Amino acid sequence: MSDDLWSYRTIGVFMRVGVIGLGNMGRNHVRIYSSLPNCKLNALCDIDESLAKLIAKQYEVKYFTDYREMIGKVDAVSIAVPTSLHYEVASFFLRNGVHCLIEKPIARTIEEAKSLVKLSESNNVKLMIGHIERFNPAVKKMKEIIDRRMLGKILLINTRRVGPFPPRVVDIGIIVDLAIHDIDVVRFLYGNEPKKVYSKYGSIYHQYEDYAILLLDFGEGAACIETNWFTPHKVRTAVVTGTEGIAYMDYIEQSIVIYNSQWKIEPKIDKEEPLKLEIAHFLSCIIEDKEPLTSGLEGLRNLEIAYRALRNET
Repeated sequence: MSDDLWSYRTIGVFMRVGVIGLGNMGRNHVRIYSSLPNCKLNALCDIDESLAKLIAKQYEVKYFTDYREMIGKVDAVSIAVPTSLHYEVASFFLRNGVHCLIEKPIARTIEEAKSLVKLSESNNVKLMIGHIERFNPAVKKMKEIIDRRMLGKILLINTRRVGPFPPRVVDIGIIVDLAIHDIDVVRFLYGNEPKKVYSKYGSIYHQYEDYAILLLDFGEGAACIETNWFTPHKVRTAVVTGTEGIAYMDYIEQSIVIYNSQWKIEPKIDKEEPLKLEIAHFLSCIIEDKEPLTSGLEGLRNLEIAYRALRNET
């Protein structure tokens, strides 16, 4: 059991929570909030009234089609609307003293992201970005493996995040929507920021880019991020190569296999739902007044790197 889930269960605090945007991801937030102790799912919102009414009836909560009517009814919200609306919705709640968990990316533009970070600071509320892979037990284990130098000095991290095109994505391309997951992960694994960013990308069917290769230069090490919306099946993997070994990680299976010149190891990983860990962490950060692992500032840094890749600015 994660530390956040354990501490959250043991703290006698009751919090009213809400979800704005009831697409696939938003409905998952609803499901998880409804299962957690010490919080009450108090309000839902979607512009599709029939959908909002249906989900609200299922969970026996109030629903709205205008998120502004939720003020006074929630202490914290998850925002799972299209990226182009992140700033509009989040800035409203931050100004009104409501803690926000925004599905990645933090915003559509760097200027909007910086503004959200400032709003959270000036209004003394928590801002967390849903970089869900940071809460994947396999990623946490990989960080432990690297920090224990089981692989020696890390030279290269290769990630592959490919699959069919998701029709829900209409306002951003694959670098900001999908590659940003692995931008966050490789920053976390290396523990520092890339010195240079290179990319090759293009658009075949999408309004924005729908395939990309990113190369992040961390100085003594590097990361190569491959992503596309053409592969007929979903793949979410990473390979970490060091001077003393190599580790293969599967995000979906939450598994790692390590090889060196003498042995093969498959570390034991306690599998848990990353989104549940993420939401529990969000709530515990509010209750215990601590900085989220994937704070607004972390979200801003990831977005800045994504746009450096889009502009091919090293």
